[in-house]
Amino acid sequence: MFSDTPEGFRSGFVSFVGRPNTGKSTLTNALVGQKIAITADQPETTRHPIRGIVHREDAQVIVVDTPGLHRPRTLLGERLNEVVKDTYADVDVIGVTVPADEKIGPGDRWIVEAVRRVAPKTTLLGVVTKVDKVSRDRVAEQLMAVHELLGGECEVVPVSAVSGEQVDVLLDVIVSLLPEGPKFYPDDYVTDDDVNTRMAELIREAALSGLKHELPHSVAVEIDEVLPDQDREGVLNVHAVLYVERPGQKSIIAGKDGRRLSGIVHRARLEIIKLLNQNIYLDLRIKVLKNWQSDPKALGRLGF
Repeated sequence: MFSDTPEGFRSGFVSFVGRPNTGKSTLTNALVGQKIAITADQPETTRHPIRGIVHREDAQVIVVDTPGLHRPRTLLGERLNEVVKDTYADVDVIGVTVPADEKIGPGDRWIVEAVRRVAPKTTLLGVVTKVDKVSRDRVAEQLMAVHELLGGECEVVPVSAVSGEQVDVLLDVIVSLLPEGPKFYPDDYVTDDDVNTRMAELIREAALSGLKHELPHSVAVEIDEVLPDQDREGVLNVHAVLYVERPGQKSIIAGKDGRRLSGIVHRARLEIIKLLNQNIYLDLRIKVLKNWQSDPKALGRLGF
């Protein structure tokens, strides 16, 4: 806690909930103003709560990007759901995200009911995402539908995290719903995630690119060690392991003649250089960790 906060200063925690691919992580990054959460086309990309800090003169907003609430199929899924429920019970505002280009369905209703059970007293806020993809009339229809879904006095804000449209309006509304309070983080903090976790996530994001169906859930990344290069000044050697559950998956990740793995290394290396602001050499190995999503020991080793 920091004491140099002006009178009337607001602070608190907000989390977004919604079906897979409703734009929760992209929205988190847009609000924070830089990439702290990885994004991918696959559902359930986010695996642990990531806190992004938004600093304003009148407020400090901590955006907690969480794994999505879903019906679990594995022990990993069950553990992620528990993490999500714990997070929702502790935040001040929960933004229910519904994309403008998809009709509200049973999945949305299931999520709203689950949130109300876990955090009955938490303020809900409707967020219609991806408004850049549809007409104004469609946005208006969806705003009304989300208002009906949430009921009561819930506010609903249309937004596009990609184009930046209404992101500042959404932030204003979030701040208005937060209690008065102190700063939780210093002014130069953007996230409380450690660097190794962020590097591992960037590698996983690069690996998920272009993958389909079940395989993305089977991918996990661990940073083995980070050492200064003995021969090249200013270069860091990052050694990482990418885990999959079966030998066949290892072949898919590697690709023909290792070309896919080379692409993963290239994309991840560029992102890590941006993160660290220095040159790195990325050594990435693929290992099979059999059925790790359902193995308590393996899950513990990977931090779940």
